[in-house]
Amino acid sequence: MPRKKTQAETKKLLITLKHSAIGRAQDQKDTLKALGFSKLYQTLVKEDNPAIRGMIKKVEHLVEVKEEA
Repeated sequence: MPRKKTQAETKKLLITLKHSAIGRAQDQKDTLKALGFSKLYQTLVKEDNPAIRGMIKKVEHLVEVKEEA
């Protein structure tokens, strides 16, 4: 059984909203809201996990992602 990662071992993602959601499909707007975005050029720090990666994939054309060291 794999051991659980400690807080220091979990990677973080810096996600910045670079493009507006105006004119986008409702599911993309909902995804941005679920990630926590409320305004343009806002940067959020999220834990790197498959759920967050899937959400980013859905709106990858609107956001910029950097891995935090």
